[in-house]
Amino acid sequence: MRCYFHLVNEDETVPDEVGIEVADLAKAEEMARQAIEDIRSAALDLGASWQGWRLDIVAPSGQILASIPLDPVVH
Repeated sequence: MRCYFHLVNEDETVPDEVGIEVADLAKAEEMARQAIEDIRSAALDLGASWQGWRLDIVAPSGQILASIPLDPVVH
């Protein structure tokens, strides 16, 4: 199945125009979580914040299959 990873906040959307082929939603979520970790690391290195953003996993039909916040996890 093809999934797209759109970065979204209240005011804007950064669409994934290409998407990726994955076996199932679980694999898409795994890949999304890895991408989020990479985004968080890059943001920390630059002193930037992704506060208020989320990554939506979207089907070709436009249906949101899952949504994962990019806000840092507090332990």
